[in-house]
Formats: sequence, C-alpha cells, structure tokens
Amino acid sequence: MKEVTTLKIAIVGLGPRGLGALEQLIHEAIARRAHIQVDVFDPYPESGAGPNFDPREPRHCLLNIPIRDIDLRQPNGLDFEPVAEWLGHRFSDDDFPPRAEIGNYLKQRLVKLIDLAPNVKALQVSERIESLQRVRNAWHIRSESTSYGPYAEVLIVPGQPHTRPDDQLAKWKRHATDHKVTLATAYPARFLQKAAGQWSGQTVAIRGFALSSFDVIRVLTIGLGGRFSDGRYVASGREPARIVPFSLDGKPPYPKPETRELDLQYEPTRGETDVFRKAVFEASNGALEATQSRLTEALSTPVSRILSIFGADESHSTVYDWLLSEWSDPGCQEKGSGLDVLKNGIAMAEGASLPSIGYAVGQVWRKWQDPLRQAYNPARTPSATAAAIVGFDEGLKRYSYGPPANSCRELISLINDDIVSVDWARDPDITPINTGWQLDVEGRSVTTKVLIDAVLPSPDPRKVETALISGLIADGYLTTMDDLGARTAPDGRLIGDDDKPVQGLSLLGRLALGSVIAADSLHDCFSASSARWAEGVLSRIS
Repeated sequence: MKEVTTLKIAIVGLGPRGLGALEQLIHEAIARRAHIQVDVFDPYPESGAGPNFDPREPRHCLLNIPIRDIDLRQPNGLDFEPVAEWLGHRFSDDDFPPRAEIGNYLKQRLVKLIDLAPNVKALQVSERIESLQRVRNAWHIRSESTSYGPYAEVLIVPGQPHTRPDDQLAKWKRHATDHKVTLATAYPARFLQKAAGQWSGQTVAIRGFALSSFDVIRVLTIGLGGRFSDGRYVASGREPARIVPFSLDGKPPYPKPETRELDLQYEPTRGETDVFRKAVFEASNGALEATQSRLTEALSTPVSRILSIFGADESHSTVYDWLLSEWSDPGCQEKGSGLDVLKNGIAMAEGASLPSIGYAVGQVWRKWQDPLRQAYNPARTPSATAAAIVGFDEGLKRYSYGPPANSCRELISLINDDIVSVDWARDPDITPINTGWQLDVEGRSVTTKVLIDAVLPSPDPRKVETALISGLIADGYLTTMDDLGARTAPDGRLIGDDDKPVQGLSLLGRLALGSVIAADSLHDCFSASSARWAEGVLSRIS
C-alpha cells in the first residue's frame, strides 16, 4: 500500500481571520484530497472569536453592521448555518447585534469545522509564538518554552497586536504613572466597565470620537446601570458626572440608513459596479496621477443618479468637485459642530432629510467594499498609489463604517442631559497637570483625572512590540510600504528585503494594509484573500 504523506502547516492566530483562513485551507484539502496537519497557535481562550468578538464582552458593545448586511461567506461544501439564521428571532434584519453574539457564532462555526475533513488533522496549541526560524526548506516555530515544526507553510494572522504608543500617548502614559492618574484603554470593554465603577461623579475624557467612542460611552452609562426610556436617559447615579470625547475634527461618524428600504435606494447598478471594479483595478496597477480621476469619475455617476432619485439638486460636476476635495482633505467640506453631524446624520439615516453628497458617497462606497477588495487586493500597487487609495478609503469610513442611528439618538440624549459634552470635542489643547489633564478650547477649560484611549493603533508593523513581528523584520522576511503595513504578494506571502515572496511564509490582516485594503471589516476575515492564500499553499505543497 502506498504510504500517504501528511504535510504540516501552521497558522499563528485564531481570531475570525484565522478561522476564515482555516476554513479555506480545509476546503482546498478536501477538494484536492490532500492529507495535511495544521497546527493553530493562539493563547487567547476564545478561539474563533478573538478579543474583538469575545463572548464575555458587554452586550451593549454593538457590531457596526445590521443583520441584513452580515454575510460571513464560506467555501463551497462547508455547510454552516448563516449568522442571521443562527441569531434566530432574537433580532430583526435592521438590528445591530452585540459583538459578543457574533463571537458565540464564530466559536460554534470553528467547532463544526474541525469535524468536517477526515484527511485534515487540526491541533490547537494555546501558546504565544515568539519567533520563526527557517532551516533548509522548512519553518520552525518557537514559543517561550517549546519548539514546533518543521512546517512547509506558516501563516501569521496577528489581528491587532500591541504597538508602541505615539509620542502623545507615550507622554501621557508617563504622566499617568508619575502622578497616579488613570490612562485606560477602550478594550477589553468588560475591564473598562469594571474600572468605571470607581469614576462616579468624575469627569472622564475620551481620546477619539469614532466608533470605539460609542462603545466607551455605552460602557460608562448603560454599563453602569443606566437605561434609555422613551428617548430619555434614566441615570443610575453611578455614571461619571461628565464624559468628554475629543478628536482632531471633533465630529462623530454618520449613522447608516436605518431600514432595508432606505438602504436599497443607495444601491449602485450592475453596470456602475463593473465600471468601478475596472477603475479600481486600473488605479491600483497604475501611477498616482491617474488614480484620483479614475475613481472620482466612477463614483460621480452613481452618486449623481442616486441624489436625483432623492430629489437633491446636485449636478454631476458638483459631485465630482466634492470628491476631488475629499482626496486631499477628508471632511474639509463638512461644516457645523459634532452635534450638528449627529442631528443631520440621524435625519438622513431616517429618510427625513435629503442625503448630502458625502452621505450618498459613503453609502455607495460601503456597498462597493467587495468590488474594491476584488480589484485592489490581487494587485501589486505602487506605494504612493496605495497610500492615496487607502487614505481615501479611511476618510470615507466616517460614512461607510457608521454606527446605528439609535446609538446616535442615545448620544444626543446624553448631550441634552449634559452627561456627554462636545464643547471640547474639536482638537483641544491638552496639558498634563498634577491632577490629570486639562483640555482647553477657545478659552474654556475642563480637567480630568481619567482619560480613555479609543484610537485604533497604526497598522505599521515597525511599531508592533511583539517579538514575533520585530524578529521577522530584523531577519528581512517582513518589509513595509512606507507608513502603511507589510508588503505582501496577492496570495499573502510576505515580500522580503530581496523584493521577492518569502517561500512558505504569509501574513493576512490589518498589518498588511496597503498591500490590501479595507482590512478592518469582519467580512474581510472571510474574503478572497484567505482563499488565494489557501489555494497557493495547496498548489505549492502538492
């Protein structure tokens, strides 16, 4: 009888993206009748869910996607219950579910996956990997105490590892230690909620006014026993006396359309989508000069058409000019305060007012996330072009990654009750003082001894503090795209310092931003990037 050769593969990281990669790998192994052993390394206890979707997190931390839009795709032949069906009758199509519920779903999907393929042996190892070493044609992995290997292929899916703080945050950390004041992080939210029990009656400042700040504000109110009733906030008495979010522009993100019916009005046509996909492909493979004009024209046509359906009097040229300004200075055309943004955003999300150009652009861009990835991610985009497209995408997240409209209504209620203040929201001067920090805007001051960091860290691997990533950089296996993420080939293989793909070593996720786009989305964890990686692995080792 012919001996069956079992090939060994390692995946370092088992959050949602590691789960998506494992699904694709098992699918390819089944299709090719390949015998593989895959060892998956992650010390985090909630396998498949990871920190962002930990089932232990508070239920008031919500996903920023309504159930109607959640599509965690699976390879053909792997029959998992869709997440909307799994959630059952507990939520409606227009609800934004708790992230903890998504985590429970992902954990169960992992359990079912492991039993699907008799020709695949999967082993989970609850250890943190410290280093990788290549010996001849194979990889060896080392944790703090044990060596593993040899492996024909290794995939690194690190999520968002600890990064070196920027200069401002580093200064604040030293100040907090020296003066015994509090500098907290937004996540894990359950730890923040426990600490917040000691902040009753105090002023608490939040660094950042994007999606994470909505989680933080809910933790500091609902998480401490408050509740909303008939559009008003009913305090528990345990809340901070004042919550002060701030950011560079002082504006929160815009809510998504509240119902399926409203959302359908922003749907681009198939022809418009084909034009966009071609424009992204050409822009991604070309020079910076042509990028803006191609994508601006591809967006202008559907946005102009959609605005006319709503009855908004905006010409094609006006939309085109708005987009050109957006490339150079995101948000510069939006006037008004953070409170104005909330009120206008809710009115547009409800359909009570006409959409602005920016709101319509953001919704079309959100619906084009798949074509965007399909055309951009397989390309080898020049650094300057990548920086421009990624910057454009990041700027539009204030529309495309928005929260539920109801969360915005709750925030307005908290502002009306003076529990949340946006008086210091826009780029305050921040001075460390003996009792904490002082925020100043136009002659008005507020002091706080509690500051919460709710800003997403940089994707630049050079700022990551873990030994695994810094070791790969030192060994020349991981190189970066200027101030973006790691350079990777379309199948996820790292590009080394010789400008060639590193044999058998791949990376997927946010730390590859620039080589890929829109990597922060839950949907991206189950995207074609994982399929390209798995296909490449099985093709090489077969």
